[in-house]
Amino acid sequence: MLKMIAGLGNPGTEYVRTPHNAGFEAADCLAGKLRANWRRERAFRAEVAKATSPAGDPLLIVKPLTYMNASGESLGEIARYFKIAPGETLVICDDVNLPPGHIRVRASGGAGGHNGLKSIISHFGTQDFPRIRIGVGNGDDMVGHVLGKVSEEDSKPIADAILDTADAVFHILNNGLPSAMNRYNKKVEILSPEETQPVSDVP
Repeated sequence: MLKMIAGLGNPGTEYVRTPHNAGFEAADCLAGKLRANWRRERAFRAEVAKATSPAGDPLLIVKPLTYMNASGESLGEIARYFKIAPGETLVICDDVNLPPGHIRVRASGGAGGHNGLKSIISHFGTQDFPRIRIGVGNGDDMVGHVLGKVSEEDSKPIADAILDTADAVFHILNNGLPSAMNRYNKKVEILSPEETQPVSDVP
């Protein structure tokens, strides 16, 4: 059973509407659908919305404010305080290896070059936690691509993928992870990992 859903991104107005903040936008969308209000929790260095799942269980929606590369510091503190296991945490992040508009639900896996996931794996001590990756595509200048504003061409596909992500979370809560994987993991051409590099995004 999921107890925490974490959307990854960078705090600050300069990062709003950037591909790297797709996880934040998905968390905002989910909180809105569950009528949950955000509250800044300085002790956890995060924004936290306390929600109730469709089944009536307590659910935390979290946006770490530690910057992407240190996401695990915040989530690790929250998980320890509330006694939430890695497998009870769903992480939502961007993915430069997926075309814009596509999402991928996975039960576990490595960081795949994503520094936010790398930090979480380090602090959780395992890569066995579910995640939803939102395709944002890539470009010649990877840092400029993920930290620049979403292009007009990619705006609608990424916005649609964020809505799909919120729907996928509800599907997981109601029907389980395997069912969500069967429903949302469409066959798409994966962009070559060799063309991408981990992004250092701490200002």
